[in-house]
Amino acid sequence: MRVNHVVVAVLVLTMSAPAVAQEWTEFVSKEDLFSTAFPGSPRVTESTYRSQFGADLPARVYSATSGRSQFSVTVADYRPIEKILTEKAKNCPPGAETCLGGSNPSSATGAGYWKADYAGALVYATRQFLKRDAVLTEFVWTSIDLVEGHMLQLTNPDKSRTFVSICMHVDRLYIAEATVPAGDPEPGLFQQALGWIDEQGNSIRYQTLYHHGQPTPPRAR
Repeated sequence: MRVNHVVVAVLVLTMSAPAVAQEWTEFVSKEDLFSTAFPGSPRVTESTYRSQFGADLPARVYSATSGRSQFSVTVADYRPIEKILTEKAKNCPPGAETCLGGSNPSSATGAGYWKADYAGALVYATRQFLKRDAVLTEFVWTSIDLVEGHMLQLTNPDKSRTFVSICMHVDRLYIAEATVPAGDPEPGLFQQALGWIDEQGNSIRYQTLYHHGQPTPPRAR
């Protein structure tokens, strides 16, 4: 089935839960170049993502629920960051710090701080979770098919738990978030399923670590 150029392939999987077997789907998005697993077909919502220095970037939110558990993948497109913040800098007050740098190619920040915004996207996204009214129980560096990222676990005031994976790949920010009620198992299937594809839908795994903003390493065979 093709909806907004998003391809969904169905695969029956079992998630550990007390006396309940749940049907999950393997989901592939050729638009946003990722694959993962959801409980059923996710809802796809067009959205915007506000970056660190105020760029409203095009984004999509893929979401699904299973009982009281919630799952989502937010994908923010950072490809237009230079254009958006350069244009925005033209209207900033004279002398404002974000006006500095201009269009000089040697500028460390770029007009409107677009270079800093782009370079710090992963850290900024992580910081938004650290500001939540929740207890941070885990915060580690990780890699998903050798694409580096951050992984967090939070305990919320109602004792539910939130599990987050954040990565930057091909100039897109990916935020995979799952929240499960108190006492429920960790959403291991959702956490482990995130992966990368190319425009033809082929899975991607690299030979060495993929670092955001650095040359792309060769792919593994």
